[in-house]
Amino acid sequence: MGEDAPPQVLAGRVALVTGGTRGLGREMVEAFADAGADLVISSRKMDSCVGAASSVHERTGRRCVPYACHVGHWDEIPGLIDAAYENFGRLDVVVNNAGISPLYPSLDALSEELFDKTIGVNLKGPFRVCALAGSRMAEGDGGSIINVSSIAAVRPTPRELPYAAAKAGLDVLTTGFAMAYGPKVRVNTIMAGPFLTDIARAWDMDSFNRHAANFPLRRAGQPSEIVGAAMYLASPASSYTTGAVITVDGGSSIARM
Repeated sequence: MGEDAPPQVLAGRVALVTGGTRGLGREMVEAFADAGADLVISSRKMDSCVGAASSVHERTGRRCVPYACHVGHWDEIPGLIDAAYENFGRLDVVVNNAGISPLYPSLDALSEELFDKTIGVNLKGPFRVCALAGSRMAEGDGGSIINVSSIAAVRPTPRELPYAAAKAGLDVLTTGFAMAYGPKVRVNTIMAGPFLTDIARAWDMDSFNRHAANFPLRRAGQPSEIVGAAMYLASPASSYTTGAVITVDGGSSIARM
């Protein structure tokens, strides 16, 4: 290893990341691999999973298993958890990162189908992942579950109410699952603010920059800036942290509206 190589704090560990092929999920996948973890990389599309797994393996040498799963589909999730145990015999870190925040014309025009899909991916799926992964971790060597929430949970706007409600529910799940599967399993939330992932391409940046002028840090985050919190929660450094919501948002949740 070179002098600049990151410490192998996750050596011997296995991490599963949903929504792991792009955006914040991909940043966490890369960081975990750099830290020595083997990975199950999941998203809805198998070709994206295969591409990400191949790229990460070629760069780091870590074993990476691609697995396509729509987390909004309850019956697909047992196979996702099984894939980790069948390939590695263990699961140490789970990141519930997959999420959607679809646009809708107005609150009264929001369809039941879109509402249910938003709740399914952002709340129902993570519940099922936590339940299945957490129970197996608790029966084994324990581990860490990291839920990825949003500041929309505490500062909702009319543009994203179903998403915000789901993320608020996810924060509640963090507390409940921390109680259910402690002391061997730690469950925490990263409450993410605005990050310049591919989703940001749809933003009106002039409007956003005016809004961001009220943030303490005056800007959106770079995707790599999620890594510090994720590594803390995935590693033994957070051995006394559970049921916590860690905000990584440049101060946007405390900014004046």
